Order: sequence, then structure tokens, then C-alpha cells
Amino acid sequence: MSATVARGLDATVTQPRRADGATMVCLFVLTLLVLPARLAVAGLPLSLTPAEIVALTLALVWLCAQMISSSGVAKGSNPVRTSIFVYGMVLLAVYGYTTHVYLPSDELNLTDHALVLYVGYIGLLLMTCDGITDRARLDFVLKAVVIGGAFAAVVALMQFRLDFDLTAYMKVPGLRHSSVEEVPTVIARSDLRRVAGTLGHPIEFGALSAMLLPIAAHLGFQARSRGQAAGRWWICAALIAAGLMFSVSRTAVLGLAGAGLILLIGWSNRRRVVTIAAFAVFLGFMKVLAPGLIGTFYNLFAGASDDSSIRFRTHDWPFAMREFDRSPFFGHGLGTWYPFKHQVFDNQYLLSLVETGLLGTLAFVGLLVCAIVVALRVRYLSTDANVRNLALTIAACLVIPLLGAATFDMLSFPGITSVMFLLVGAAGALLRFERRDQAARRLLSSFQDPADRSRSLMALTGNGQGSARSGSS
Repeated sequence: MSATVARGLDATVTQPRRADGATMVCLFVLTLLVLPARLAVAGLPLSLTPAEIVALTLALVWLCAQMISSSGVAKGSNPVRTSIFVYGMVLLAVYGYTTHVYLPSDELNLTDHALVLYVGYIGLLLMTCDGITDRARLDFVLKAVVIGGAFAAVVALMQFRLDFDLTAYMKVPGLRHSSVEEVPTVIARSDLRRVAGTLGHPIEFGALSAMLLPIAAHLGFQARSRGQAAGRWWICAALIAAGLMFSVSRTAVLGLAGAGLILLIGWSNRRRVVTIAAFAVFLGFMKVLAPGLIGTFYNLFAGASDDSSIRFRTHDWPFAMREFDRSPFFGHGLGTWYPFKHQVFDNQYLLSLVETGLLGTLAFVGLLVCAIVVALRVRYLSTDANVRNLALTIAACLVIPLLGAATFDMLSFPGITSVMFLLVGAAGALLRFERRDQAARRLLSSFQDPADRSRSLMALTGNGQGSARSGSS
């Protein structure tokens, strides 16, 4: 019965498609990861990048699609959608409370800007959760994410090995350099260069590479299981892994270790052995490509007790708690705590406690935990090996922001924040697909006549709009 459903679903995805939610999300992904993070749209009163403009467009399209019944965008209950609505309402409450009291003009402008950015993030999440019609289209989006990450890694390779910054020459008419251009994309650490690729900072690039590496590996394993060409995805995985190394970031290693632990627990013994062997070969290759890089990473952890950057991350906790006590529930204001005026917190949890209070911090953590639980729920429910592995991969990738938030102010970097919201939406989409498939199996099991069963299958999966509507029930 499930094989019949799977064949019917596979038959539908081979039909020609018009542009849909997945197409728009892919446009956002490529705009985010291919264009340098420093480029903003000229002539706007707010500093917005092209990717942020696309994200705001996604929010508007999703809102309009909810008002009609023939849009193909899913409706109905979904834990991920509920969690993002709670998070959005908390942010609105924080914004209303903090702007009701006095804020200096610079901080008021910053909180307005931050609210606009979060509208875009929420729109990206909702379009990913509701606007992608089936797993094939979700794979399409994830492939775009991996390709974009591989491109950023190639740029990082040139920055690291050739000391050539391609982003300095990537100038687009109508775009200007944003205010973050004072932060260099190449930073010295020991005798090596820390690079950021097309992202805004090496730490952000490293953490993002750690999030994308498991997805690239999943695409490789999935292609092999389907008898398709898998080499391109392994090349992308190798490039992204190299980019992670070139970031020379403890955050990236800690995040990848947390995600890897979850994957190794959930994977089969054969996949564990293959992954560990590939990891050993990769380290040997990096030893030849970049002498001294492995030793630098070792010293980052071996000398952690004497590292000035770690001491800097811990000495400001008492100061953060004093600021938190001034407004423990709603905070100082979303996006108002900026480094040129206030004490820098290289810890997103501390920064969230100060900016959005206890409510905002709990809502942020709750959003990620909800998405992880939803992904693991899909893994439990599904009987498809590739779906189970994708659900496990998404859960593992979302552990990285939970860990990375303790080591840098993650939500201040739009690249990794955007991919985090996208993966949360992907968890919600996976749950919707699984619910739809279970409903299809229950319906088909009630028909004895194969012709009736075939007609019912076509009614359920004959077009993307019907799939989206049935998946929201």
C-alpha cells in the first residue's frame, strides 16, 4: 500500500511545474549565499540586503495566500507554525513595551530595523513550512542551500589560500556597501587567515558551514540510495567542510560535534564507519593543503583556559545580569544593544536576555526545541529511509544554533539566522508531508477496487494545490 502511494507521489513530481513557494525560497537562498553580505539596496531609508527584500516579499506573499483557497499554500494546524506565531507575538510585545517607554533616537531606529528583519525571517519560515508542496520541492530547496554554501566555500578557499577576496569585486548596480564593511572578511589568527566567504564574519561562516555539511552529506547518501549521481554532492560536502576549517572557529567545531553526535547515534553502523573513514581522509587532505591548520584547531581547545577570547566571553556575565534585572520580562529593546554604544556580549543568550527579556529568550529557545521535536517526530512516523534520515539531519542541524548561541551573538548575523529559520520551516513542511501521506494511506486502504484506489490517489496528489490543502488537514 505504501509503495503504491510512493509511486503515485513520485509520478506527480515529474510533471511540469510553475514557479511556486519553493522557487521563491530558492531565490532567497541564492541571493543570501552568493551575493556578499555587505551589499545593501541603495536608496532605502533602512539598510536592507537583496536577500532581506526577498524575505519580506515572501512574508507578503504568504499573507496574501492565506486569504484565498486556491493558492496552494497549506493552512491548518502545525506545531512549527504555532511556535513561530508565539515567537512573533512575543517580539511584538517586546517592541510595543520598549518603544512605549523612552528610547534614544539611535536605538529606536535600530529596533524598527530589527523588527523589519524579523518579519522577513518569519515570512521565510512560513513560506518554507506552508508553500513547499512536496518532498521533491523541499529537496530542491535544500540542494539550492548546499550549492550556495559550496559557492561561499569556494570564495573562502580563495581568501584563505590565495589571499584574494572575490567579494571586493562583486559589485552590482543598485547595491551599496552596508555599515558592516568596517568588519574585515579576513582576520588573522595565529599564523593563519580566518575567512568569511560571502558571509559577514568568519564565525558566522564557520557555524553556517557546520549547519550545511550534514545536509550535503544527506543529499549524497540519498542520491546513492536512489541510484543517482552522488559525486556532485560529495564535492559540495568537501568544499563546505573545507570552508568550515578555513573559518578557524571553535564555534563551528563545537556545533559540528553536537550535530555529528546526534547523526552517529541515529545512523546505521555502515554509515558511521563510512563517515568516520571519510573524516579521517579529509583531515589528512587538509594537513597537506593547509599545513598548521590542524594544529591551530588543537591549540584553540588545548589552550582554552588561557584564551583571551574565552575570558572576554565570560567576564561580562555579571554586567549582563545587572542589565537584565532592569527589565527582566521585556528587555531593553529588540536590536538596541549595539557594540559601538554598549558592552558587547559574545553570547546570544545573554544578549537576548538583555534585549528581549526572559520572554523573548524562552520563545527563541522554544522555537528551536519545537522544530527539533517535530523533526524527530517525523523520523518516528515515517517508513521511508530517506525521509527518516532527512528528519534526523534537520534535527541535528538545528542543534548547532542552540550550541552556537552560547558562543557568539548569532541573531546579529543574518546569514546563519536566515538558514536557521529556513530549517525550522523545513521541519514543519516534513511533518505536513508525513500527515498527508498517512491520510492517503488510510483512505486508500478503505478501497478494495484498484480503479477506485487509483482515482483516489490522483485526487489526493494530482496537483500541488490539492496536496497542500490535504496536507494541512
